[in-house]
Amino acid sequence: MSVRMLGGLFATLSEDGSYNLTTGGYTVLVLVMIAALLLACFLMKADQKAKGTRKLVFSAMAIALAFVTSFIKFLHLPMGGSITLFSMFFITLIGYWYGLGSGILCGVAYGILQLVVDPYIISVPQMLVDYIFAFGALGLSGVFHKAKHGLLKGYLLAVFGRWCFATLSGVIFFGSYAADYGMSPFAYSAAYNGLYIGVEAAITTVILCIPAVSKALAKVKALAVQE
Repeated sequence: MSVRMLGGLFATLSEDGSYNLTTGGYTVLVLVMIAALLLACFLMKADQKAKGTRKLVFSAMAIALAFVTSFIKFLHLPMGGSITLFSMFFITLIGYWYGLGSGILCGVAYGILQLVVDPYIISVPQMLVDYIFAFGALGLSGVFHKAKHGLLKGYLLAVFGRWCFATLSGVIFFGSYAADYGMSPFAYSAAYNGLYIGVEAAITTVILCIPAVSKALAKVKALAVQE
C-alpha cells in the first residue's frame, strides 16, 4: 500500500490545504489516547495503589475541566488559537500536583483530545508541534511542584513553553502569512500566538494572585497529594 493511499485512510486534504481526519484517523487517535492512559496506569506501582487511584481521578478531573472550559471562548482566531476560560490553567495543575512526568503525560493526552475534537492539520510535523508538543509543554509546571509559589511559577513556565512551540509552528508552517502584514515570520508568529496565549495568561495570573484563590488552591493540592 502506497503512502498516499495510507494517508487517505486517516485524513483527507481540504481546499484550504489543511487535512480533515477520517473515521479511521479519529479511531487511531482515540486508541492512542486510551493507550497513553493505560500506560499511565501501568506505571503506577502496586504498593501505591490508593495514591495512584487518587492521582488518576484528580488528573482526569483536571483534564475534563480543561476540556469543558476550552469551549468557552472569548476570542477565536482564524488560524487556530483562542482565549478561553482558564483551560490551560487546569492542565498546569496536574504538573503542580504530581510533578513533571505526570504533567507532560497529561498535557500530551489533552493535546490528543483537542486534536480529536477540533483538528487543524496541514502536515504530520505541524500536528505534532501544535497538539503534542505545545500542549505537552503545559506539563512544565511540574518543574516547580515543590517550590515556594510553585503554582504561579509553574503556570508561567508552562504557558511560556506552549507559546514557544506555537510560535515555532507559526514560523515553520504559517510563515507565508507574515508578508501580508509586512512582518517577519517570527514577529508575526510571536504576536499572533502571544495575543491569545498572553491575554489568557495575564488574566489567569491576576486571579492566582488573589490571596483567597491561592489559599483555596493550596487546599486542593493537599487533597490531591494526600497519602
